[in-house]
Amino acid sequence: MGENDEAGRQCPLRYRYGPKAIAAVAAQPCDTLWVVGGLYGNPQALDAVLALVQQEQAQTRARVRLCFNGDFNWFNISPSAFERINTTVLEHDVVLGNVEAELGEPLDTPDCGCAYPEHVDAGVVARSNSIHTRLKQVAQAQPAVLARLQARPMFARYEVGALQLGVVHGDSESLAGWQFDPACIALPGHAQWRTAQFEQAAVDAFASTHTCTAVLHTDTLPSGQRKVISNNGAAGMPSVPGALAGLVTRVSVTPCTQAPVHASVCVQGVWVEQVQLNYDHSAWLAQFHQWWPPGSPAFVSYVERITHGVSRKP
Repeated sequence: MGENDEAGRQCPLRYRYGPKAIAAVAAQPCDTLWVVGGLYGNPQALDAVLALVQQEQAQTRARVRLCFNGDFNWFNISPSAFERINTTVLEHDVVLGNVEAELGEPLDTPDCGCAYPEHVDAGVVARSNSIHTRLKQVAQAQPAVLARLQARPMFARYEVGALQLGVVHGDSESLAGWQFDPACIALPGHAQWRTAQFEQAAVDAFASTHTCTAVLHTDTLPSGQRKVISNNGAAGMPSVPGALAGLVTRVSVTPCTQAPVHASVCVQGVWVEQVQLNYDHSAWLAQFHQWWPPGSPAFVSYVERITHGVSRKP
């Protein structure tokens, strides 16, 4: 990924941690972990996630945890929506995304912290910076909530059954890294880099988001061990081809029964699943139009995806 000095394409040095830092943190044990990346300020998607988790908790005595791994804010420029989403999310485990990490930066510095690669259109980058500046104004008017957000970590580690899991926002090296994007994973020679990341982080799987494009990828290392990357794309925007539904990652000692499973793999006797998140799409679309009317930056960048979803792969 190339970097230059253009706002929205930089990867701040404070975002860098590396896989050895992930290996150094204590693993939090649980039987089921729901990982919600890219909620993007969608209240209906938040309600749908909470309902799924509550349903599972009611049906089992297993240890169930919920982790929001960043960019749970984006479209929610209403002060009440910002407060409600963040106070609710902060009741659970949280890993920062670039959206949250940049909320405390100066208002006259328009930078979403996305670290967009060069192939992303300049118009997309400029609109993202504008969206983030608007959101930043709302966040800085709620300093208590903002302070709680900024105290949260950039990555986390879990032990689900026999599986060691690293939860990040971008990739194993940086909060805004793009190495877990499907296009990067498909690059020739990328498997060698992934092998090193799994080994240095001492994990069997990574759960990520950030790039808005979902992939559930399995590697078989030279040792014969199977490893997994689950990039859920987005929970709060359509991420399932042919459906107006988001995706979340569920990692558990038992397979999911609460919602349709879009993709899954079993490693170390543990299920890593991308679960379809069916939220009230009509209500969300109406809310989106209210916050971001035609001609606004978010409308131009996102209305097509929010309204019609993502295309099926050829």
